[in-house]
Amino acid sequence: MTIFEESLQKHFEWKGKISVHAEVPADTPEALSLAYTPGVAAPCLAIQKDPDLSYELTRRWNTVAVITDGTAVLGLGDIGPEAGMPVMEGKCLLFKHYGEIDAVPLCIRSKDPDEIVRTVSLLLGSFGGINLEDISAPRCFEIERKLKAISDIPIFHDDQHGTAVIALAALMNALRLTGKKKENLKVVINGVGAAGTAVGRLMIRYGVPNVIFSDRNGAICEGDSLFLTEEHERLSHISNPNHEHGSLREIIRGADLFFGLSRPRLVDEEMVRSMNRDSVVFAMANPEPEILPEAAKAAGARIVGTGRSDYPNQINNVLAFPGIFRGALDVRAKEINEEMKISASEALSSLISDEELCETYIIPKPFDPRVRDAVARAVAETARKTGVARI
Repeated sequence: MTIFEESLQKHFEWKGKISVHAEVPADTPEALSLAYTPGVAAPCLAIQKDPDLSYELTRRWNTVAVITDGTAVLGLGDIGPEAGMPVMEGKCLLFKHYGEIDAVPLCIRSKDPDEIVRTVSLLLGSFGGINLEDISAPRCFEIERKLKAISDIPIFHDDQHGTAVIALAALMNALRLTGKKKENLKVVINGVGAAGTAVGRLMIRYGVPNVIFSDRNGAICEGDSLFLTEEHERLSHISNPNHEHGSLREIIRGADLFFGLSRPRLVDEEMVRSMNRDSVVFAMANPEPEILPEAAKAAGARIVGTGRSDYPNQINNVLAFPGIFRGALDVRAKEINEEMKISASEALSSLISDEELCETYIIPKPFDPRVRDAVARAVAETARKTGVARI
């Protein structure tokens, strides 16, 4: 059987990948009186007086909602909320396994951003955090922005920010290995969807001044008369400081680092050869990258990474989101800010020692047992330093 056939068979057997388990007994009249009526009235009234006690008297402190509208599910596209449920259950499984966090999948039957925002806003009191998942761009930007404006708990779109955190960690270690300085880099990001946008924004926030975004029309540049989306126009004001124009083939010349978050076979060996010495190529289109690692290496790239598990330097979101949420929940953070994301990247990069660091090992493995606690500690500490931690 292929992996797809076997997975389908297993899903028929499993009938779901997560379930609810009782934490307290309910098998005697006394147990029922404590966990349910009449005794439960006491914590209810306590929370009525102080809603923050919901974190201490219920499971809210360790519960996250995983929310999708089913419009950008993996590489399958707009397949609908019900069809997205196996992925959302899988995400909840990863939350539990890697973060010891209870997660609930919620698949919303709407593509209206305001309706989705309204639906999620009504549920905020039940959760300690919200993980947005597989929502298509540019709607995902609007939904996240509006939810963050009205929420008092973390709103995290993993397709954006989880990818960005790991990408930045990989960049940090690429700099360590090549000896280059972030202030002198030229970074080209092809694909200006959710992930590409967040990767570029976080790198700019980290202090990389020359980041150039590119889509199918070429480089995004301030002052252009036509932008595909409002988000592209916003990006134009913070990127491409030298106002480079042209196709990907043109703007990749002299680049130090290329991030592909777009489509297969967009980059050839000639393009890699036109990059600077000790170039870094992260071709993350799945399942087939923008250029295969062996071709990029043959063309002179020093460091190559993909989103695939069968090549070195896999950019895998499971490295980021469990520890980020663990740290945020542990201090009851009101949000996950940019400083917390950069701290998470620094924690990931620091797990690889100078002795271990090499061209094929610049990012920790997804199953590295050190990852969650290192990221969680860094995120929690930065939440306290930046004033968004409640405890």
